[in-house]
Amino acid sequence: MKIQVPASSANLGPGFDSIGIAVSMYLHLIVVGPSNEWRVDHQLGNLPHDRQNMIVKTALKVAPDLIPHHLKVESAIPVTHGLGSSSSAIVAGIELANQLAKLNLSDETKVEIASQIEGHPDNVAPAILGGLVVGTEVNDHFTAVKAPLPPFDLVAYIPAYNLATKKARAALPNELAYHQATHASAVANTLVAALFKPDYAVAGELMEADEFHEGYRAALVPELAKVREIAHDHGAVATYLSGAGPTIMTLIAHDKAAGLIAALRNDHLNDRIEVLHPDQAGVTVDK
Repeated sequence: MKIQVPASSANLGPGFDSIGIAVSMYLHLIVVGPSNEWRVDHQLGNLPHDRQNMIVKTALKVAPDLIPHHLKVESAIPVTHGLGSSSSAIVAGIELANQLAKLNLSDETKVEIASQIEGHPDNVAPAILGGLVVGTEVNDHFTAVKAPLPPFDLVAYIPAYNLATKKARAALPNELAYHQATHASAVANTLVAALFKPDYAVAGELMEADEFHEGYRAALVPELAKVREIAHDHGAVATYLSGAGPTIMTLIAHDKAAGLIAALRNDHLNDRIEVLHPDQAGVTVDK
């Protein structure tokens, strides 16, 4: 059995902890078979290879009586780079439990479980449902709503350095002044309206008008301003910090992506670049 989970790009500017899109970069979990103990083969650095692995820990939260299995993980999603690597592991673990224990979980239940573990739905919901998703917690449960899928390429500029979510969170203020909070919320609300309309000219402007997190994290990702400037010169819809960073995501028409990449290289922005596409399927299982 093989479980595939897409990466996800969250926030889209002002959609802090609430908006995310699944993208065409994947974690693959191969279930080799039962084993005497949990074994997770991977090449993802110092992450655990036993029952302490996040995939296994998540599966056992959902189905504590699972017998141990030998697993293999192949993932193109860079860790601590703002592309939902931990969320993809959580979603893989939930689906592993769902399949092995024959739970027949609904998508809504999967989103609820994953959001409870992760704390918010912006990465896990699109990884489960696919596409562009807006979600939040209300009355002690999580709600996720799919939005129309933007018809653009996503050019991901992926700096070589890591940026732990904890460090990125530490850069944020503990509180915002009331007038700033209401304005930042209005920007986010109007972005959602523009995405659903859809009006991508308006949505693009609003994605770059965030007041919740990008301004505070800009010093941690010094390439953001330069990538955004070059992207504007090449007709991009918008550039934003993906999740907590350091990945910088640009929405751009397919026929303009190559020109943008060439311009980034000409400006000595030499880190990894991937041209991604919205993933519509979310988590899938191949038996």
